[in-house]
Amino acid sequence: MSFELLMVLDSFLVCGLGSLGKNCVIALKKFGVKVVVIEKNAPPDDEIKDLLPLIDLLIIGDCSNKNILLQTNIEECRAALIVTTSEKVNVATSIAIRQLNQKTRLVMRSAQKNLNNLLSQQLGNFIAYEPTQLPANAYALSALGEDILGFFSLEEQKIRISKVKIKQSHPWCNYDSLSELNSRSRRILSHYQPSKSVSSTFNQWNPYTKILPQDTIIYVETEDHFRLSSQNINGRMTHQSFLRNLLSFIEKVKEICIKYFKNFWSLNQQQQVKGVVIFSSLITLILLITGTLLFKHYYDNSSILSSFYVTAILLLGGYSDLFDSFEPIDYIPEWLQFFSLGLTLTGTAFVGVLYALLTQALLSSQFQFTTKKPAIPTENHIVIAGFGRVGQQIAEQLQNLKQFVLAITFNSNSEISNLSNFPLIVGKLQDSLPLANLDKAKSIIIVTDDDILNLEVALMAQNFNPHLNIVIRTNGDGFSDNLTQLLPHASVISAYEVAAEAFTGAAFGENILELYRFEQQTILVTEYQITSDDTLHNLLLSDIAYGYGVIPLFYCGNGSYNQILMPSDDILLAIGDRLIVLATIESLKSIEQGKIKPKQWQIEITSVKSDIGIFEGTNAIARITGCSLKMARETMENIPQVLPVNVYRHQGVRLINALKKNQVSSKLHHVT
Repeated sequence: MSFELLMVLDSFLVCGLGSLGKNCVIALKKFGVKVVVIEKNAPPDDEIKDLLPLIDLLIIGDCSNKNILLQTNIEECRAALIVTTSEKVNVATSIAIRQLNQKTRLVMRSAQKNLNNLLSQQLGNFIAYEPTQLPANAYALSALGEDILGFFSLEEQKIRISKVKIKQSHPWCNYDSLSELNSRSRRILSHYQPSKSVSSTFNQWNPYTKILPQDTIIYVETEDHFRLSSQNINGRMTHQSFLRNLLSFIEKVKEICIKYFKNFWSLNQQQQVKGVVIFSSLITLILLITGTLLFKHYYDNSSILSSFYVTAILLLGGYSDLFDSFEPIDYIPEWLQFFSLGLTLTGTAFVGVLYALLTQALLSSQFQFTTKKPAIPTENHIVIAGFGRVGQQIAEQLQNLKQFVLAITFNSNSEISNLSNFPLIVGKLQDSLPLANLDKAKSIIIVTDDDILNLEVALMAQNFNPHLNIVIRTNGDGFSDNLTQLLPHASVISAYEVAAEAFTGAAFGENILELYRFEQQTILVTEYQITSDDTLHNLLLSDIAYGYGVIPLFYCGNGSYNQILMPSDDILLAIGDRLIVLATIESLKSIEQGKIKPKQWQIEITSVKSDIGIFEGTNAIARITGCSLKMARETMENIPQVLPVNVYRHQGVRLINALKKNQVSSKLHHVT
């Protein structure tokens, strides 16, 4: 959406002034738009005194009433954030707004997925979120520590956001500059030193910076890079890196082998019945074949079938049917009689076992027995305190990330208690928390609906393990700040504050796919469909990446089936293109308002060694800067020359490297 259109339709409606509504007002006002609020009951002055300066118009009344909606000048309203705590009111309000204005963007609070899809089809320009579940990914990933900040999938390709603090022995210290880390499957988001903090937008790092110990690097990478070592320098690996990789590989193989044998032994223990069945059947089959051959060999006139029947009768306990006389049987050798007795005794044992197991299987098929719950993990696990909808969603995310999970619920709800996918402790706080092995746990995620209970759990967990990684969900407006001061090492995430930024981004017409939280910032995976009046239209991806401070993750051209992950900076956006970026709320604000950073670097081309260099250099300049071929050719034919168009610093570094490969010398200069 262009900034000019934003100035015309700058009214945004917020229905409901609860915790979510208040945070939506704050997030919207950062964009400099007019905010109109409808609240059913007038809130106390002390609750909204800090919020009132941000509200341009406050109307007291029922937001689903058309007369109330008309007081907001709904025909000039660009988007409505319908976030009351009543889903019935939210649905009624959405329908009423659509009847009054066919163009208003509707962003509704709702947990009814099927209903939301149906409403989207009927109302159009509609999207719905459940705010308490939106930050589930943020809670789950915060529990993993500082290494993994985000994990999601785009078009069946996994993408991960990671953070690494460089150590003295880290292989990235061998790189000549930070820009060398960027590749077709990895992009650097931020780089900062111990004395500095992370930027509010991405790509604010110096490409020529040398990587030093204690530096922090945040980057995003595709699945291709997950298991690859990052120690490769220009295609070559140092001897130290090779040895480290080899030792690491041997250690991983050792761990895998130990784990395999443990699992194999555990499987044997659990499936002894299966082993008994196989062993008994095998012995019975061998005896049946042996007996058949022996009787056929001794009695020349007998057939294979009759010999088989005799052996089967003996195995089924029929010795007395064949040898029922007290008198000695002279025509049958004693060894064969003894063997026949052995068949009967052996058959009684092994066939009896098969009978017993068959009976057990038949009975088990008729009755359902309670499934044994997984055992409570003893170490390196993540505890989830509060196992409602949010807790279950977090548990599933962690399970997908191959983490050991232990759930605790203080609600003896039968449906929750019967869940068997995860180890579960049910009971009062004082009774259940000591059973969670917190002294050896990796993290605890506290996500009950009660802020005070969350605080109590956090303090108790800290007493059990002072070094435990604690992640706390809060719902109150000012409670998060107070909790951060009380527990400075804990990750305190306000569900409504984080969700409000997703609602706000969606209000501007963007599709918020995922959101994450790190370094006190919310990171949004945002999808754009390029239109003619879009601020992104007719821009190179390099302009978008460095001008707005975002990371392009996915590109698909209009009408094309070619979907590109980590697309090239040289792609020019056109109408109908689909683009997915990783952005902060500040970046989204800049895109919405069209406030792109100016290009403050110039390329001075000093020399070229061949005509081929002139030709290739011309193409490189046009491709990377987006200027016309005519301008690029004139520049290359009049060396030394300063390129008439300015570039971003990262863009200029790419161009200098491309020119260097074609034997063209150039320099990068900063201009004010």
